[in-house]
Amino acid sequence: MIGQIETYDPDSQAGVIKTEGALFTFHLDDWVADVSPDEGDDVNFDVNGTIASNITLVGAYLEPPKAVKYKYLAAVLALFLGWTGAHRFYLGFYRMAFIQLTLTVILYVTGLPGFAALWGFIESILLFGGQINKDAKGRPLK
Repeated sequence: MIGQIETYDPDSQAGVIKTEGALFTFHLDDWVADVSPDEGDDVNFDVNGTIASNITLVGAYLEPPKAVKYKYLAAVLALFLGWTGAHRFYLGFYRMAFIQLTLTVILYVTGLPGFAALWGFIESILLFGGQINKDAKGRPLK
């Protein structure tokens, strides 16, 4: 059966696989691949009731994605140019960047420019703190 890892806790070495609306639990002992499981991985597995066993990765997920964008560069862009959405453009979130830029123009026209700068400041804190930790393609940030 083919599914996707919904959750995985490295501490307990257990997780949940979701497929066609059904949920199956698994333990790391049933994991066959060389790399550890990660949320969002597509997997092939056997079913024993509600427990998944003999779990292997499917296709391109054999290699975890490699980081190509820098977290601190995105955070500095957010801090100093966040009102323009520059950090969102850098991370590949183009729709959000255009929305942020449009909202900034609207806020400047209405006389509330401080709120535009606030958005970038908050997102710079989220980037520095690691809450925003992936680019638009789901790759981790360096």
